[in-house]
Amino acid sequence: MGKNPPDRLIMGDFSPIMYRMNGGEFIRKIQALGKKTGIPVRFVKRHGKGSHGTLYYGARKTTMKDRKKEIGPGLLGAMLDQLGLSKKDLT
Repeated sequence: MGKNPPDRLIMGDFSPIMYRMNGGEFIRKIQALGKKTGIPVRFVKRHGKGSHGTLYYGARKTTMKDRKKEIGPGLLGAMLDQLGLSKKDLT
């Protein structure tokens, strides 16, 4: 047996930051972190149609979808990886 059934959660399986947030909240959290650490943060809107843009954290960047829509846990993790951050950095 050794493995836990998939319907059971083990303490530590999920970080408390794994909740959904929208793009605007994500940008504000990254800006606050940049201010705290002294790393420059900027958001550049794409020209033309659409609501995508690029979020820069120092020399790293990630593409932001619509800032009003929610970011799921998988995409949140991928975006943080692109910025060289972890979920713990947002708490």
